[in-house]
Amino acid sequence: MPMVLKALKQVMKTVNDTPLFLDLKYHDIPNTVAGAIRAVTQGIKPAFINVHATGGLDMMKAAKEACPAETKLLAVTVLTSIDADTLDSVGQGNDPKSQVQRLALLAKDAGCDGVVCSSHEIEIIRETCGDDFITMVPGIRPAGADVGDQKRIMTPREAVNKGASHLVIGRPITQADNPSQTAMDIIKTID
Repeated sequence: MPMVLKALKQVMKTVNDTPLFLDLKYHDIPNTVAGAIRAVTQGIKPAFINVHATGGLDMMKAAKEACPAETKLLAVTVLTSIDADTLDSVGQGNDPKSQVQRLALLAKDAGCDGVVCSSHEIEIIRETCGDDFITMVPGIRPAGADVGDQKRIMTPREAVNKGASHLVIGRPITQADNPSQTAMDIIKTID
């Protein structure tokens, strides 16, 4: 862990304390998750950190208690690479929207600040949990971009129009020939 903390501190210093999202997706017993959050936030105060909502109410409460006051805790609902067939195969029903709604309510009850969800569930989360509940939205793909392993996607503009608080755009930028230009092009589609 010390090497990870050193690297995180260097990243935060390099980007002038730009808000950091630690997308660690912790999922374990409450005590272990709380300990992991305390360990990874020693000396740094990320803006966001996440856990899997399927870890349950007690795990999310323990995670929230372990977070620094400045850090918002998000709960991952249903990964954007999962569709109805996948949910059914793991025994979680077969309706992603209902599962996301159920997990978002559980996360809110646990004191989480928001959720990680696909763009397809933003509106139901807003209706269920309110406008102040954060929606961190992965599975964002610019028009014409490779979908990869994602099953529930949307363009940046569409997700913003639906009410996304934050967008997570990974591979379309990191795998581009010119990541900086690609990021700027994506921003232009949102403005």
